[in-house]
Amino acid sequence: MKFKDAIWPLIGIGAVIFSCWLLFREVRTISLDQIWASFVAITPLQWTCSVASAIVAYIVLAYYDRLALRHIGRSVSFPFVAATSFATYALSHNIGASVFSGAVVRYRAYRSRGLSGSEIALLIAFCSFTFGVGVLLVSAVSLLIQPDIIQRYFDIHSSVPVFIAGAIVVAIAFYAFGSFKGFQPLTIGKFHLHYPRRDVVIRQLIAAPLEIVAAAGIIYFALPAEHNPGFVVVLAIFVISFTLALVSHAPGGLGVLEVTFLAGLSDVPETHVLAALLVFRILYLLIPFAIAIVLVLVFEQSALWRRRSADRPS
Repeated sequence: MKFKDAIWPLIGIGAVIFSCWLLFREVRTISLDQIWASFVAITPLQWTCSVASAIVAYIVLAYYDRLALRHIGRSVSFPFVAATSFATYALSHNIGASVFSGAVVRYRAYRSRGLSGSEIALLIAFCSFTFGVGVLLVSAVSLLIQPDIIQRYFDIHSSVPVFIAGAIVVAIAFYAFGSFKGFQPLTIGKFHLHYPRRDVVIRQLIAAPLEIVAAAGIIYFALPAEHNPGFVVVLAIFVISFTLALVSHAPGGLGVLEVTFLAGLSDVPETHVLAALLVFRILYLLIPFAIAIVLVLVFEQSALWRRRSADRPS
């Protein structure tokens, strides 16, 4: 394996080791029985709300792909898009974006529907950009509503979060303005970056933050009411932790999510935070991962049968 191919997996493994070491330092005084007690104390209503949030999150992720197909002018049935998107994100969330970004899954799936390699590359880039827009929008709104959230991690002046939020809003407004006004494509060498159509951008600005809100809802609903800091706080900390998990390339964000949440929710009992994160891992990571493996195996088996049928002499 070339060094450039191995560097990101090595970074991911290093992030897991370092995060787990930090996590051990944080929770070494807590017994597994205490965490289990908090986990089993989660009520059926809390589980129902967390499950609903997970379902909504993956439905919106499928809509990311739908919007991308609309942008490139291709039509694929939504059930197929939903299955492809689900498998893509379930695998990439667990294995790590650097190791298995989901590009292979999308390429195999959408090639079978007639999309070219360049169209699939554009689709992947559009979905990543949509996620980035969602992160920025949610971050800006969270900082404007509760600017002191960032002070849970950094000792900075209270005006800094407001300035950051304002800069984000301006950047996104410029992107939307460019689409609404039909700006000419941005040309970089032979590459032409076209602004999405107005209807695509409007839907993008709605769907992008909705997925993040739904994913954060899994953790929010799993926290006990008496220690719940409020949805805005949980949402803001989720954006920070999930973004760090992606940047770290740690498979499943192992250790990164836990350390970041424990630091951000230092006023909430650690056992409740860990129990809520366990719910998140079960509903958003582990169960989808198991289903995704089945979907990929079924798809590949079907593709193999089709190839064999095509190769048989008539």
